Amino acid sequence: MALPLKYNFGNLAARKMSNAMTIFGIGIVIAVMVSMMALYSGVETALVSSGSAENLMVLREGALTEATSWVDKDKFRIIRALPGIAAGEGGAPLVSPEVLILFKLAKKDDPKGSNVNVRGVTPAAFAIRPHIRLVEGRMFRRGVAEVIVSRRAQRRFAGIELGQTFRVGTGSWTVVGVFDAQGTSFDSEIWADADYLGLAQKREQVSTVIVRPESVAAAAEIKRIIESDNRLKLKVKTEKVYYDEQTTGLIGIKILVRFVTFFMVIGAALGTMNAMFSAVDSRKRELATLRALGFRRRSILLAVVIESSLISLSGGLVGLLLALPINGISTGTTNFQTFSEVAFSFRISPEVVMFALGLSLFAGVMGGLIPAVRAARLPITTALREV
Repeated sequence: MALPLKYNFGNLAARKMSNAMTIFGIGIVIAVMVSMMALYSGVETALVSSGSAENLMVLREGALTEATSWVDKDKFRIIRALPGIAAGEGGAPLVSPEVLILFKLAKKDDPKGSNVNVRGVTPAAFAIRPHIRLVEGRMFRRGVAEVIVSRRAQRRFAGIELGQTFRVGTGSWTVVGVFDAQGTSFDSEIWADADYLGLAQKREQVSTVIVRPESVAAAAEIKRIIESDNRLKLKVKTEKVYYDEQTTGLIGIKILVRFVTFFMVIGAALGTMNAMFSAVDSRKRELATLRALGFRRRSILLAVVIESSLISLSGGLVGLLLALPINGISTGTTNFQTFSEVAFSFRISPEVVMFALGLSLFAGVMGGLIPAVRAARLPITTALREV
């Protein structure tokens, strides 16, 4: 014979204050964990969502990042002439030679500054990445020291407001536009004309070449041709694979998130267990009476576990509500793979929500199981004598 759920809700209502304190305590634990997971989810989304599975990246053999890669312009012209490349506006092949330079700029909250990716591009870069759009000002002109900056970078770095001129080394650059990159890693960058940036930084080669193939079959053939040509000595991978690999530079955040999550699990389980030990200990006679009335041990055990699960799950919901204000807050960190700033937003994704609720439920089950077993095994005569 099973105990009705009305019994559980009655018990919860009878100890409103102690249950509320337990729920709030679990909520704080879950809120801290969700905040850490939202941080990592935001960084990972900014990097992984940057890469297209369609676009191919051509880099120097042995290069781990764009900043350590270079491709001679003669090699670029060979790549541009390959068959199977999609055509853009006017029939020109969708091939984007790009120069990546690190500029150190002062941050609004740190005068020492941080490295920013400055990407030299051609019009093909915008055709290959249609999610990047200008939201203020105008496009930079070719052959001129003009740049467009991402909206997120503009919020974090000083001196790059629309119309301002900033100095790096011996050169000065004027901000003429602001772009939005839809939360990808390009939201951490500044873009300029590729030829002028290369000339100003004395770079004769480009860093990478981005290619948009006509089809999956064409992509495989382009990759085969480039990697088998001994004149080129280049490697090819999709943008998606490249940006997936960049998350290795965030190993510190990964370790921190897992470390915090581990202790949050223990904290939530111990908090629930402590509350249930106290609740069950004061109800020994009540539980013994239920057994005397014919309720089985497993029914009592299940009732206690359900009760602890409801408390812990409520704590999980409170934790999510406490963490909700950080969702969407923009910040940044250093990617130690590229040694440049990555701007991102805290992101409480559906996966983070489900994990937090699942963890709360798990903590509730584990926290209620031990006191439930102890109460169910207590002899009826001993329990009835409890005061």
